[in-house]
Parts: sequence; C-alpha cells; structure tokens
Amino acid sequence: MEMEAANLKKVQITLVDAGLKRYKPTTPSLRHTVLIDKTNLWKGRPIRELTRRLQKHGGRNNKGHITVRGRGGGHKQLYRFVDFYRRILDQEATIQRFEYDPCRTAFIALISYPDNTVSYILAAQGMKVGDKITSSKTAELDVKPGNCMPLKNVPVGTTMHNVELYPGRGGQLAKSAGCSATLLDKRGKKNYALVAISSKEQRYIHLECMATCGVVSNPMHHLVNLGKAGRSRWLGRRPKVRGVAMNPVDHPMGGGEGRSSGGRPACNFRGLLAKGWKTNRRKRKNKLIVVPRGGMKKK
Repeated sequence: MEMEAANLKKVQITLVDAGLKRYKPTTPSLRHTVLIDKTNLWKGRPIRELTRRLQKHGGRNNKGHITVRGRGGGHKQLYRFVDFYRRILDQEATIQRFEYDPCRTAFIALISYPDNTVSYILAAQGMKVGDKITSSKTAELDVKPGNCMPLKNVPVGTTMHNVELYPGRGGQLAKSAGCSATLLDKRGKKNYALVAISSKEQRYIHLECMATCGVVSNPMHHLVNLGKAGRSRWLGRRPKVRGVAMNPVDHPMGGGEGRSSGGRPACNFRGLLAKGWKTNRRKRKNKLIVVPRGGMKKK
C-alpha cells in the first residue's frame, strides 16, 4: 500500500516548472491546486541556536480580547533569526544550503564563515550551494547575488534587495518573495541615491545604507493556489464571514429579507465606514520621496 501511495503521488505531479507544482484533480482538494516546488530545499531541522519558539496569540491582546479577527490555530512555527544587517564584514562566506522559512514568503540561505560562524540570510535568485559571498563597507565588490555593500559602491542600474532606509538600522526594503529595488541615480542629491522600489515609489536613500545585490528568491509565490480551506487553516487563517450574511446583532450591515446589500454604506463591524471615508489624518510629507507609491498621481 505504501508503494502504491508513493507511485500515485508521483503520477499526480504533472508539471514542475519554474518552481511550481500542479496536481491532477484526483480529489476535490487537488483541483486547481498550485504549490511551490521545495524539492531543492533542506529537509532537516534548522540550526537550533538560530531559532526561537514562536508564541501564538490568536489575534488577541494582553486582556484576551480579539483585536484582529480571522486569526487562530495553525501549525507550530520556529522563528529563524535572519541577519538583515550582515554584521560580519570583509570575510568570505560560503552558502551551505537553502531552507524554507514559515515566517516569510522568501527562502533563506545558511552561510558559514571561515571561523565556523553560521547565520541565515535572505536567499536571492541565482544563488547556488558552494557560492562565495561577501559583505563590506569599504571594498567595491562584484555585482553578484548575495554580495552586500553600501549604495555608494553599487553601480547605477543594479537590481538589489534588503536595502537599508537609514545607515546601521538593517535592511527594510525589498525583503518579500520576488521583490527588488533598482538604483537609478547617485548625482541628484548630495550624499543620497535615488532608488526605485517595486511599489513604483522612488525615493532618496543615504549612500551609506547597505544593500544586497540580486532579486529575492521564490518569485512564483504570488501564483500559489492553496486549493482547499484546510491548507489556509494550517497557516493560521480562520474563515471570514461577510457582514451582509450576519444577523443585525452581529454586524451593522446584517439582517434584511433575502439577499440584501446591507442597506447602508459599507462599514466594518464597529460601524466605521470602509470605502471613501475622509479622515482627519494629516500625513507629513517626506521630502525624500520623489514619486509616491503606485506611481505619479494624476493631477
């Protein structure tokens, strides 16, 4: 029976292309299922010294009240400490393996230094086991995936990720799967470089900020189709119920005869308007942002 199940599993996989796995609809839950191919990832446990138990809160605050609905349950997770600072400088590190991280969409890479120190970093596209990568604040390194250096040493037009917003604070930009930022110019503003982010925002960042060359791994993450509700529950997501499907006691838009549209402007369960409600928020303008998120606004 175990041999037959293994053979059936092999037959079900019809396509392994560009990191995706599609399944034959032999069961209702496999119909339309598209998952990431993880055959090249490490199948053992992570480094114990670089992990910590992740406490689940189920969307509740310190008083036990639900503050974020739709969360709870899910599989146990170990948090991996990822080095977003690349603190060890001017030492050549070797990529040991690639691992899955349940706390982020990108894959992570385990690297080791000559003194046997190990750390996790974000894996970039094009990295291979055995490659040598370096982080330096002074030397001009080759533009290859995994090398980390300040923006003043990065050539214009380079694609990069894990970019610092402020020197010494650690990478904050372009850390999700498939994300990247592009260096556009280093002459427009003194001591600042113009960087374009994947959200179409263009902003100035100090030349001393560190950035890692390459694009973040797992670019096909946005094509994943979970296929069934249970797989979403494994991720800690609980079902969402529309307000118009509730009773009046549960939601302001609930109740009514038959299928109703709520009878009032769309709102949340507290009655706060959800679409197009003008608030009193006065957002301070950031002088370093040249083009806002989403591209240039129409006048």
